[in-house]
Amino acid sequence: MQTSISEKFANNPHIEDAESILRSCVHCGFCTATCPTYQLLGDELDGPRGRIYLIKQVLEGNAISGRTQLHLDRCLTCRSCETTCPSGVRYGRLVEIGREIVDQQVPRTLPQRLVRKLLRTIVPFPQRFALIYKTGLLFRPLLPAAIKQKLPLPRSSADSSVETKARKMLVLQGCVQSVVTPQTNQAASRILQKLDIELIAAPKAGCCGAVSHHLSAPQEGLDFMRRNIDAWWPYIEQGAEAIIITASGCGSVVKDYAELLKHDSSYADKARRVSKLAKDISEVLRDEDLSAITSKQSTAVSVAFHSPCTLQHGQKITGVVERILENAGFRLTQVENPHLCCGSAGTYSILQAKLSTQLLDNKLSALQQGAPDVIATANIGCQMHLTSKASIPVIHWLELIDKSLV
Repeated sequence: MQTSISEKFANNPHIEDAESILRSCVHCGFCTATCPTYQLLGDELDGPRGRIYLIKQVLEGNAISGRTQLHLDRCLTCRSCETTCPSGVRYGRLVEIGREIVDQQVPRTLPQRLVRKLLRTIVPFPQRFALIYKTGLLFRPLLPAAIKQKLPLPRSSADSSVETKARKMLVLQGCVQSVVTPQTNQAASRILQKLDIELIAAPKAGCCGAVSHHLSAPQEGLDFMRRNIDAWWPYIEQGAEAIIITASGCGSVVKDYAELLKHDSSYADKARRVSKLAKDISEVLRDEDLSAITSKQSTAVSVAFHSPCTLQHGQKITGVVERILENAGFRLTQVENPHLCCGSAGTYSILQAKLSTQLLDNKLSALQQGAPDVIATANIGCQMHLTSKASIPVIHWLELIDKSLV
């Protein structure tokens, strides 16, 4: 794709990346076949190729309107198109740059600004989110059905006793996950304890930065990332083997710290180290011998595994969780179109509720088609979204492995 970038963007630190990504696109259109919003809306501008053209027009200095912003807003950033693309177009990075530039030039309505500000002010902070969540649970019986569905009931959990081990790994506690499903990281800790690995949570670490980053507040997002690097660095210097992440959405972002902070001379080197150490929990368990700690007998439990977009398209981890579950004795059901997004996509389910609900209905239909006993997933956002309408339990896959421990 030929480009002629406007001079007004010459000082934008991301413009070189954007132009390189644009030039790698060959207009083939393979991406449209796997784009969830294109499948729903049938509009070229609601598919990756159309959005790439819109961003190209923006960067070449053409007029920007609210329609441009709308089509970019409708993108889930699921990155299914990246998995399909034969040219390796880094669409996810391009759409982030495009959104940031468009939001700088197209003022949002007051309601839009307020909702986005509230999300950025509450979601990344566990104490604030916990207060809202617990208040919501208190009044849950009185709430409209649409809101009630967004508030999953808490499940019982117990603190895991942690023994000191020679091998140590950091763990990202997360924001929403630490409040709604603390049992996920507790399960991870128990599993790794069986493998003689100690999980350490850095007290000053927090949100991975995804919420701000995806809501066009880049500097705010980078501040979250720098804070995490500072919190983790003493443990890294002491020899922590990895940074374990049990929410694939967070993992996708932490693995991108090197890219996102490459222009920061004070943090670029550390960010590269952090990105290299960041591991989805499945990558760690894949490389460990689980045969000695899991049951050898079939559990007779059938599982529909929902692979989050951030796992299969963002981190390019496919088939790993499924093999771990099967080796532990679980029977996996067939799921139609497993590459398609469930519609959660971080804050998308709030900001684009109608499209999100359509995607959720389609995904649940596919997941429940094989009559599984349980739906398992690898990301808190997907877990909460699927739970809101599923007729069977939805849990993190680590809980299944935890229950199979001998």
